Amino acid sequence: MIIDLVDGTYELFRHFYGLRRFTKGEDRPFGAVVGVLNGVLQMIESKVTHVGVATDHVIESFRNRLWPGYKTGEGIEPALLAQFHPLEEGLAAMGVVVWPMIDLEADDALASAARLADEDERVELVRIWTPDKDLAQCVRGDRVLQVDRKGKKIHGAKDIREKFGVEPALIPDYLALVGDAADGYPGIKGIGAVGAARLLNLYGSIERFPPSVLGDQLETAMLFKRLATLDTDAKLFRDVEELRWRGPTRAFAAWTERIGAPKLLQRSLVAQAALR
Repeated sequence: MIIDLVDGTYELFRHFYGLRRFTKGEDRPFGAVVGVLNGVLQMIESKVTHVGVATDHVIESFRNRLWPGYKTGEGIEPALLAQFHPLEEGLAAMGVVVWPMIDLEADDALASAARLADEDERVELVRIWTPDKDLAQCVRGDRVLQVDRKGKKIHGAKDIREKFGVEPALIPDYLALVGDAADGYPGIKGIGAVGAARLLNLYGSIERFPPSVLGDQLETAMLFKRLATLDTDAKLFRDVEELRWRGPTRAFAAWTERIGAPKLLQRSLVAQAALR
């Protein structure tokens, strides 16, 4: 059994801005949503059987209470923001398990789902579909992999080590030191990628650093590590079989009619018939 976990928020952004190359800036109300659903159907057509999609139902999380500069929904274009909830509705109607996150983030859901799936002996492989570097911490050998669909790359533990210079388990420490501009925290002044990898390979996690290494920046580094550490305790499912796609729900026909995408229904029914 192979489990596929998709970063729905990332996919929505990717399709939204990808469409603009063809629509000359005229955003279709549900264009990105249709793109994401077509992408999930493409996975199902390629024999994916168990799939879950994580989304950010709201843009902020508990991390905003820890660091005021952490990313928010500010600056997201209204035409894109308006497609977040329709995406969740569409996925659910299509029969795909979707996790709309509120106090946690979509990345936390992916990390939690990966952990739950990895603990199940029936699962042979877990694939996390996102290029986000913080998800690299979830990679485990060749069993839990990170897939960058756009870049057409698959990363196992060896690849993570080659890319960042540290083991997957040390990615939160690495990001705490170098920062993550996408998430809104700057890292520790004076420490770059090479220096961070050297320190982490020399001492291990930040907690093991000699006091002289970070000095009065230790507390800040620990805060950034908390921001970078994904929560793996979300109770998303009891059994991985809950992620098995069995076809669209009865509500999907009305949903596709409402958004003007009848081909989605036809395609999903063909995919469902192929399961028999």
